[in-house]
Amino acid sequence: MLIVILAVFLLAGAVKGVVGMGLPTVAMGLLATTMPPADAAAILLIPSFATNVWQLLAGPSFFGLCKRLSTMMIGIFIGTVSGAGLIAGAHSTAALAALGVALVLYAALGLLSKRFEVRPAQEPWLSPLVGVVTGLITGATGVFVIPAVPYLQALQLEKNDLIQALGLSFTISTMALAAGLLLQGVFEASTSLLGLSLLALVPALLGMFAGQHLRERMSVETFRRVFLIGLLLLGLYLTFEGLFSS
Repeated sequence: MLIVILAVFLLAGAVKGVVGMGLPTVAMGLLATTMPPADAAAILLIPSFATNVWQLLAGPSFFGLCKRLSTMMIGIFIGTVSGAGLIAGAHSTAALAALGVALVLYAALGLLSKRFEVRPAQEPWLSPLVGVVTGLITGATGVFVIPAVPYLQALQLEKNDLIQALGLSFTISTMALAAGLLLQGVFEASTSLLGLSLLALVPALLGMFAGQHLRERMSVETFRRVFLIGLLLLGLYLTFEGLFSS
């Protein structure tokens, strides 16, 4: 199991290094095939937090984005803590199916190259709504991307601002997920999860480093399409596994 965890985070880190995101999605998707989703989410926390804080602080618009997206971040935190009972409770098969659906939706939107545009007048009411929905999905599945990523892309931010905004969203999601799992007693049930999470940081960082170098040698669009097809198949598998497992 330890070898599986290290290999998963090496791969997930490489994906993030190439496309700038995807570490939680890949890690949760693969780990959930071998362990309860709550345990997978707990192991994810430290690698996700460390890599996303780095991404958040690397850009020039930290304070401006925090102000603009503040209601979305509050919604993410509230929704994630509120929804954490599903992934940590007795309904782990439902959480597995929900994770599969989230992966399918994310992959399908990416493959269809769907682009939306949010007007400034819509942000005051849409940002907190998107935040709460993202939080509920994060709390139930451990995946941070739906609908936060399509929404942030729809804001028509500059490239560096978008990368930084994604880092902000993922960082808040990670912190809220940690709080939700703590309130649900996940770490009390298995204190070794935090140790595994700290250990997983090493391959995640190595994978990011390798992915950044790989990005310079290949077409990111080709890699992105293969990555999304893989997520689609994995999501379908997890959905059926969660729905039909006893």
